[in-house]
Amino acid sequence: MTDQDKPLDFEASLTQLETLVEKLENSEFTLEQSLQAFESGVKLTRQCQQALSQAEQKVQLLIEENGQSQAIPFQGDAD
Repeated sequence: MTDQDKPLDFEASLTQLETLVEKLENSEFTLEQSLQAFESGVKLTRQCQQALSQAEQKVQLLIEENGQSQAIPFQGDAD
């Protein structure tokens, strides 16, 4: 497995995705480079979604292990 094939952690994937978006927004790429960046962005997005899904599953398992069988929706700091 090469370095490019290894899954990145969530934060690294998100940072790379943000960098790609910024460069695309600033038109720093040729058309071909933009297409390659878009393809990379889609892959990074999928990696981030997978990492979040796995984290959600872990949280659900931990909740169930502690005797709570009911999912509790997250409520952020919006208050």
